[in-house]
Amino acid sequence: MVGSQAQTIYDSKIVPEKEPTGQTLGVITIKDVSKKFPHPDGYEVTALAKVELTVDSGEFVSLIGPSGCGKSTLLRLIAGLETATTGTLELDGEIIKGPDAERGLVFQNPYLFPWLNIFNNVAFGLRARNIYKREKHLVSKFLELVGLEKFGRVYPHHLSGGMAQRASLARALINQPRVLLLDEPLGALDAFTRMNMQDEILRIRAENAVTMVMVTHDVDEAIYLSDRIVVMTPGPGRVETILKVPLFRPRARNTPDFLQLRSRILEILHFAGHLEEPAYQI
Repeated sequence: MVGSQAQTIYDSKIVPEKEPTGQTLGVITIKDVSKKFPHPDGYEVTALAKVELTVDSGEFVSLIGPSGCGKSTLLRLIAGLETATTGTLELDGEIIKGPDAERGLVFQNPYLFPWLNIFNNVAFGLRARNIYKREKHLVSKFLELVGLEKFGRVYPHHLSGGMAQRASLARALINQPRVLLLDEPLGALDAFTRMNMQDEILRIRAENAVTMVMVTHDVDEAIYLSDRIVVMTPGPGRVETILKVPLFRPRARNTPDFLQLRSRILEILHFAGHLEEPAYQI
């Protein structure tokens, strides 16, 4: 179903997990949002068209769809790095007007400052907000949270890709945001490191009860991490389908329910493929 009113799919055969508790803030409301960009030839390109979406407090939502469907644009709008052409975006009822520490953002590449050690990279947000002296103790806390408590004096070029991304997560989380936005944060990692980092993200979420919105091209990753998956159409991007992922955690990637949902998403994205009868018989 294509359009501003998305279809929500639920498989009653899968038992839902309990909702996250202890979180009262972090509700994102996206109302009739469109985004156009100017083209060098003088016309406008519509990246997003009439997007409607609500992300509940403490929820993990993944945005998935083909390249150019506006996933990252929508994430940047939530972050306040872009302004919607039409419509509104709200966090807990307040209109998003620009970047804010309440909305942390983690990119595919860690973008750590190479001239600062890991301790000072993580502390950067506290210094920028002029609260470092008062909140300095948080640096060690969040380094420990991501398993880097022994690497505070190390510089970024000494870290593996997975460790650098952990440092990036700690830098975003130290501001204790209501919402953590993840723009393909694991896309540059090898398969095994990626799966380990997925577990790290779930552990961090459980300990911080923060709302998370993630852009990914990996269907398995979306199912493994998410409470709901938002499938977007090719440009102009719209919310085509919203699928609940009511699977207990920890999730196994090879269960029938997991694989069934994976096939459903691939069918929606038109990547499921099909078997053809052979042209000859033996």
